Amino acid sequence: MDDFDFDRPIDRRDTASLKWEKYANRDIIPMWVADMDFAAPTVVLDAMKTRIEHGVLGYTRPPTALIETVVDMLQQQFAWRIAPEWIVWLPGLVTGINVACRTAGSDGDSVVTAVPVYPPFLSAPGMARRELITVPLREDDSGWHWDLERFEASLTPRTRLLLLCSPHNPVGRAFRRAELMDLIDICERHDVIICSDEIHADLILDPARRHIPTASINPAAHERCITLMAPSKTFNIPGLGCSFAVIGNDRLRSRFRQAMAGIVPDVNVLGYTAAEAAYRDGWDWHRALVDYLRQNRDLVFLEISRMPALQTTLPEATYLAWIDARGLSIKNPTAFFESAGVGLSDGKDFGAEGFLCLNFGCRRALLEDALARMQGALINR
Repeated sequence: MDDFDFDRPIDRRDTASLKWEKYANRDIIPMWVADMDFAAPTVVLDAMKTRIEHGVLGYTRPPTALIETVVDMLQQQFAWRIAPEWIVWLPGLVTGINVACRTAGSDGDSVVTAVPVYPPFLSAPGMARRELITVPLREDDSGWHWDLERFEASLTPRTRLLLLCSPHNPVGRAFRRAELMDLIDICERHDVIICSDEIHADLILDPARRHIPTASINPAAHERCITLMAPSKTFNIPGLGCSFAVIGNDRLRSRFRQAMAGIVPDVNVLGYTAAEAAYRDGWDWHRALVDYLRQNRDLVFLEISRMPALQTTLPEATYLAWIDARGLSIKNPTAFFESAGVGLSDGKDFGAEGFLCLNFGCRRALLEDALARMQGALINR
């Protein structure tokens, strides 16, 4: 098997795949939930086989070698030097978002985020009995940006947490240092903790951009930041459930662990094994993946720009295209494209009705088929 053959068809039907089972027995190409249709790196699969062959799959502590690998990875990839004790292991990044909401403040306090955004950002505060405040991102000719004036004006004396998505899902922005510094300054003035979801940190598609961990920017960020990361998107292993938080502030980390206690389970043994192999040996595969995704991104941008009534911006990161379908003047654009055989995510779930999210983490022939179906539906409507 060619480890870098991203064009190889892999039949995911009848595998209980969340992505593919949604449209089981229907001629609809699933381009929605954010997992990719590529096999995981061979180095990851081999490491899991070796661990399974040991035969005993008992309760597992975070392996020392994995912790050392993550510390080295953050230094090499982002010039971010952390201490091993700052890491808190989690069985999923969404778990971390929910724990962060329970860590900051108390019942009735508020959590703020910008929309559109990854749907768990919108549901987690309520489940933690916090009020949700949303601020629209601002779009101009250069892309999507935080509206800093509206953000600061939205804060109340009871706002305790900012949920930040960086790189941003779904608009694909890789935020610049100056933008992040502005957000940090506002949060410092209002004593707001920052939970920064950086799961797409290694999926920067624009060669001119580099991910900057929010917590690494200055001492103020270090003191008030909960950074969430995982190998799951980078190496396409989301089903293995291994994520981590990096929290440099000792008191904040202690509160985060306390909020986890008795509720959040440990990471499973194969999750740890896969994460270590991926971060240690998976970078050649990763570089080939990013090149392939960049070509898919460019294809999507080109074809969507040719489609009447649809608009999109070129994502700098992630494998998601955020599409403005309001020009169609139809009530449910998701259902419209499903009827044409393409399953997209509904922007309403991200806090932006009339938009669509397209996952281009798939083989190119399938992507071309989906785009052709979309074009045909628009021409024939």
